[in-house]
This record gives sequence, structure tokens and C-alpha cells, in this order.
Amino acid sequence: MLNAASSFFFLAAYLALATGKAWAQGSARPLAGAPATVATPAAFLGLEALFTLPKNYVVLHTDQALTLDGNLSESDWQRAPWTTDFVDIEGAAKPLPAFQTRTKMLWNDSTLFVAATLQEPQVWATQTHHDDIIFKDNDFEIFISPSNSTHQYFEIEVNALNKTFELFLSKPYRNGGDALVSWDAAGLRSGVQIAGTLNHPQDQDQSWTVEMAIPLRALRIGYAGAPPTEGTLWRINFSRVEWDTDAAGDQNRKRRNAAGHDLPEHNWVWSPQGVINMHYPERWGYLQFTRQAGAAFRLPYAEQQKRYLWLVYYRQQQFRAQHGRYAATLAELKIGPQPTIDDRANQLQLAATAQQFSATVAAPGAPALRINDEGLIETLKP
Repeated sequence: MLNAASSFFFLAAYLALATGKAWAQGSARPLAGAPATVATPAAFLGLEALFTLPKNYVVLHTDQALTLDGNLSESDWQRAPWTTDFVDIEGAAKPLPAFQTRTKMLWNDSTLFVAATLQEPQVWATQTHHDDIIFKDNDFEIFISPSNSTHQYFEIEVNALNKTFELFLSKPYRNGGDALVSWDAAGLRSGVQIAGTLNHPQDQDQSWTVEMAIPLRALRIGYAGAPPTEGTLWRINFSRVEWDTDAAGDQNRKRRNAAGHDLPEHNWVWSPQGVINMHYPERWGYLQFTRQAGAAFRLPYAEQQKRYLWLVYYRQQQFRAQHGRYAATLAELKIGPQPTIDDRANQLQLAATAQQFSATVAAPGAPALRINDEGLIETLKP
């Protein structure tokens, strides 16, 4: 259940948008293109944590040769802005993490570069092979959706030994998706630098830094797609898994409860999910590509419209859990059919059977958008 603090955060956020105030969201640049007016928040009550505004990052282009060693001394890395510090995966409802984590990114026509520094007083790792279950260790994780459809996305995990685990999902687990663990990001390169000593619990460490080069052609199933152009928008998020440990001889052992089970891990992220689940791609941050110095992030109008599609989706899941079927009408979901989004009238429509549904939202002069019961977002052709 949401507490009063998180509800206040949601309402304050919408008040800021409604009064034209901009939020800085990760790249230290002003937020442009945010909605100037919003519908009554009552339709979203109880779902506030799933409708906070995702963070954004404007990624700069580079022509510099980067050495993948975890040392971010190159001039282009120096000019790339850090993201905001990571927060708890649930967002404002939970305390801030004990240790700082932040990332930065660059790109060229063939590669997305990601770097992260993780403050850590005890750097340890035990998973020693590629495609081991890396999150059994403290790790850093990247989630990437080039299509921004919530389907066909990629996950890469890495530990302080620089061992990686890569997987592809055709759709989220909540919609019956399963991980394709055999997928590898062909050509992936990474390096780790440790400020301290690995697997040496007798001393105090400072941090570890990972630097990664992800080939763009690897982030696609099927034929290679075109590289990003000016303003191309992807969805991306980052997660840090952190276990509570104690020194036991020459090992860092995970703390356990009275029943002998490992205590739950901490999940710290860049853009808060609002739920303890990274596989809600609609909650990931925005990644905007640019070649222009000083380019500002702009939230596309379609992203504002999608909020109402997700409102229908979440309400339908709640309705089905209660009634054993999907609602046949928007009225049953207590959602109005004509939301005003950024001073523009929109038409929201629902088509449903007991076991399936799709919803569309459309505004004059803009392509219609559709969501289905598996959470797939599509832009419809005129």
C-alpha cells in the first residue's frame, strides 16, 4: 500500500507539470515538451508509484577511441554527464541507498558505451564464468529497449570479476515471457577497475567501475537495423544488486535469517520502477541520442498519451484479478473516454472480451497508439 509521502510526491509532480515547471531528469538539462495540463489525478489514485515521470539522459556522440578498462580518463568520458544517483527500486517510498551508484553514456554509429561507478566498502565476486547467474553476486545490470514497445528487450549483467550474463526477452515475465539465455551481445566488450582489493574482506575498499561497449547491431533480433539518428528515443534503465554480507575469514558471506536463508538483496536503480520488478519496461528511463552539444531532452507527445494506455492496462489487471474477466467498458474501470493531454482533446477507446482486450488513444493530427492485454505498445498506421 502506498503511504502518504509517495502520494504527495505524485501529486506534487503533477502540480509542477501543470504549472509549467520543468524537472531536471538525469542529464542535468531542462525537461522540455512536458505536458502543460493534466487530467484529474483521481483516475490514477492507488497507482501513483507507477506513474512518476521516468528520468532521462541525452547521450552525446563520440569519435574518440575508448579503452575498455574501467578507467574513464578519456576527454569524451570527462564531458559526458553523470546520471543522478541511484535510488531504491520502489522510489520515494523507500530510504535512499547506503552507497552511491551513477552512470554515464556515450555513443557512436556502431556502439553504445556505458560506464558506471559503484561505491562499495567490500568489493567481492564469486561467479567466475560467462552466463553464470551473476546477480548472485553484487552486480550492475543494464536493461535496454530500442523499440520502446515493452517487448523484445535486452538485459546485461556484470560483476566485479568482469563476468557477464546476457539475455533477451520477447515480452516481460508478467505476460508469459521467458528469458532467452542463449542470446549473447555479439562483440560486447567490458572492463572493470577496482579502487581497493577484490575478495579481501580484511580491508576497506572504495568502489568499482565498469566500462562497457555494446554493439548496436547486437541489440536486435533478426536483420540489423539502422543506427540512431538525431533525437532517436530508446528506453533504458540500470539496476544494482547489493547483498548484505559479513567478513568470515577470507570470504564475504551473505547474511541469513533465522531459517538459514539469505536475506533479500537490495535493488537500487537509476529511474525508479515503483515496484520491485525490473521487468516493467514502460517504467524505464528515456535515452535520447544526439550529435549536438547542449541538446535538451524533449518528451514526445506520444509518451504523454501512453500514460492513459497504461492506466487502462493496470486497471484491467486489477479488474480481472477481482472479477475473473476483463472489463468490457471504460466505465467499468472508472476511466473517462476523452482525456485532455497537453491542452489537446484525445479519444480513448476499449475493445474487450472476457479474456482479451486492446485500448487505443488518438488525438487529431497524431497517429493512434494501441496497447493490448500483453502490454504491447504499437503505433497504428493511418
